[in-house]
Amino acid sequence: MSGYRFYQRASKAYYAHPSVYNLLLLTTAASGGGLVAFSESSPRRAYADAGVDIQKKKKVVVLGTGWAGTSFLKNLKDPCYEVQVVSPRNYFAFTPLLPSVTNGTVEARSIVEPIRNIVRKKKFDVQFREAECYKIDTQNKKVHCRSTQQNSIGGTEEFTVDYDYLVIAMGARSNTFNTPGVVEHAHFLKEIEDAQRIRRTVIDCFERASLPSISDQERKRILHFVIVGGGPTGVEFAAELHDFVDEDLARLYPTLKQHVTITLLEAGDHILGMFDKRITEFAEDKFRRDGIDLKVGSMVTKVTDSEICTKERATGQNVNIPYGMVVWSTGIGTRPVVMDFMKQIGQSNRRVLATDEWLRVEGCDKIYALGDCASINQRKVMEDISDIFRKADKKKTGRLKAADFKEVINDITVRYPQVKVHLQKKQLSNFFQLLQSAQGDDELDIEKFKLALSEVDSQMKLLPPTAQVAAQQGAYLANCFNKMDICEQNPEGPLRFRGEGKHRFQPFRYKHLGQFAPLGGEQTAAQLPYDIISIGHSSQWLWYSVYASKLVSWRTRFLVVGDWGRRFIFGRDSSRI
Repeated sequence: MSGYRFYQRASKAYYAHPSVYNLLLLTTAASGGGLVAFSESSPRRAYADAGVDIQKKKKVVVLGTGWAGTSFLKNLKDPCYEVQVVSPRNYFAFTPLLPSVTNGTVEARSIVEPIRNIVRKKKFDVQFREAECYKIDTQNKKVHCRSTQQNSIGGTEEFTVDYDYLVIAMGARSNTFNTPGVVEHAHFLKEIEDAQRIRRTVIDCFERASLPSISDQERKRILHFVIVGGGPTGVEFAAELHDFVDEDLARLYPTLKQHVTITLLEAGDHILGMFDKRITEFAEDKFRRDGIDLKVGSMVTKVTDSEICTKERATGQNVNIPYGMVVWSTGIGTRPVVMDFMKQIGQSNRRVLATDEWLRVEGCDKIYALGDCASINQRKVMEDISDIFRKADKKKTGRLKAADFKEVINDITVRYPQVKVHLQKKQLSNFFQLLQSAQGDDELDIEKFKLALSEVDSQMKLLPPTAQVAAQQGAYLANCFNKMDICEQNPEGPLRFRGEGKHRFQPFRYKHLGQFAPLGGEQTAAQLPYDIISIGHSSQWLWYSVYASKLVSWRTRFLVVGDWGRRFIFGRDSSRI
């Protein structure tokens, strides 16, 4: 009871003289190292804090949830960022399996993972907005967005998002090369919706062709499937479609198999031009054995609702090909919002955004671009040749021995990767042998140094627009963000040949892990590092293993492997849903 009476007296005294007690409370807390916040207008409420200096988090906006954007989000670990993701898709799609979705080998939902599932286990808050970016305001550091929901919920919502760092990972769209009729009549294979639409159209073609009122000539047209583009996507889809028809639809529509034709059109001399010649030859021979009509040197000039017009390069002849379905797979083009942004920053003469080796958009501050919407503009050695020589010439004599380059040799090979490629091509073991080949005597002057490196820049190549490149770029950029503050104090990159000190980070370097080309009939061609070529059934099982391991979550791994097992046991589903 004595304690209760003391509490009553203390409470009455506080409300009688609140200012005195507030001062006493503040003085006591300050002497103890804490901080007390109070309000005169509401003396009943007092909030205490531990005295931690809360640093304002930097805002990172990520545009896109494809390979590059999702890889960045998965690998970002530093909690000092406030992350917002803007994308018209609220999921990540494992696009290498899209051809398998078109024929029911794999279900569409098996290869997608909600983006909120991916980021919900982060130690920091990540906000997702299902919307599309239609304008980037670099002056005010704002991104203008609009909602993409097309239903009766409400009208289009527009909003802006502020950023300190902007990561553009919006991917690309299919490139039609302005061919008339392609957008109106052809199918693309870039998104989940594209694969589902193709699957429904294939079944529609077979159902329509089975109607008794259809003539044989019309039936052959309806069951003529044309694929434009002999790259990996077009080849894999042609192979998947052939297996679907031969293994499943032929049993369900036995009278229609004789009318089915699959044609693959390629403007170049060979399909799979980016693969080894051995793989190209095997793929072409297999397609001909399987009855796939392969037409190389055929350039599409026009697409109508029932015919596709081509020009044969060898003869110059124009050919009209009746079809039931056309799938267009001829490369990628720039999205409109990226094109507008490129005009804004003075890159309108380029095909995609130009970045430096650290994935920073050239001419912009704290804006990064990765994936299919950008390409790295690798710095040429000959542009910096005088500065490199000056860095090595510490004695300012104008003449150098090979040994004088010891301190900068590693920085040269890191900063300019084409040097290493050139050494391998010339079968030289190190940089010093390259210098000695042009030295002549014991010392080099600037002219001899230029002569030694004159052919190096010819080895520069653009990175391919593949999922493998985009994923590595996303992981690299996230790693840079994770150690941004550390590397600000202790740079880890190569020397700045045109300035002082070092670059903050090591430049991005792509590591090629190999590529696959499924050819149907449980056979796959694999081109692996160190010039290893594998073709056949064993490569198909390697393809299964690699793709299962690369899926984004255990949920999708179980679903995809289950779909593969279901297909082996029960065949592919031909329902039109």
